[in-house]
Amino acid sequence: MEKVKKLFEKIINGNPNREEIKNYIGIFLDALEKGEIRSAEKVNNEWVVNFFVKESILLGFKYGKLKLIKGGYTNFMDKEFYPLQNKSLKSSVRMLPGGSAIRRGSYVADGTVIIPPSYVNIGAFVDTGCMLDSHSLVGSCAQIGKNVHLSAASQIGGVLEPIGALPVIIEDNVFIGGNCGIYEGTIVREKAVIGTGVIINASTPVFDNTTGKFLEKNKNNTNEIPAGAVVVSGSRLLSSKSGRENGISIYCPVIIKYRDEKTGTSINLEELLR
Repeated sequence: MEKVKKLFEKIINGNPNREEIKNYIGIFLDALEKGEIRSAEKVNNEWVVNFFVKESILLGFKYGKLKLIKGGYTNFMDKEFYPLQNKSLKSSVRMLPGGSAIRRGSYVADGTVIIPPSYVNIGAFVDTGCMLDSHSLVGSCAQIGKNVHLSAASQIGGVLEPIGALPVIIEDNVFIGGNCGIYEGTIVREKAVIGTGVIINASTPVFDNTTGKFLEKNKNNTNEIPAGAVVVSGSRLLSSKSGRENGISIYCPVIIKYRDEKTGTSINLEELLR
């Protein structure tokens, strides 16, 4: 990481020409794709942003020219530095035909299974043993841990700006049900289970039924789902007079329990298909 960081500082503090920027972006993207650098990493159990990674991605968007990209029966237009990756059999990534794409500058570990159509955006990190089911999205700079199951139509939001904002973090052994949306720097700690249709962003109130209290926001002012929590969709009555009188409720995810042996058994059934 230090080598790439020093090259970045040389670019930022100097007066580089376009060719020098292009060469740096190439080195930077190679390091991202090898998992040598990440947009965020865990330090002493706390997730921290690597600012220079996000800044480097934005640098490529700023100086990259729009380029025509050949793709099957049609053409695409994107910034020249960020085309799609070409994976080989050596990677042991299973990616079926039908519209899936892994963008340059993302890391997808060996053994990942990608069901079409799915998309992995720049700066994302997908660790070993993951399943990305159809219509799933891993957004820019999102961090996905080991053995995560991202079910059909679920979206892990991307966070490029502001630079200091933490991306969405999904830790090891998390199960995310279908049609879920995790956005705006939310952290889902290890072994949590997110039930079908749950939507969580930075401002979503999350109620813990086991304690009778709402979760407090973390120091980044975003939601942090505790390890092993089982979260389902719920609602809460509006506190206003008109809301109470008309029985109006708004959406509110609920931690219904914490993961137990029974929960683990039902989720592990997917291993029979892998």
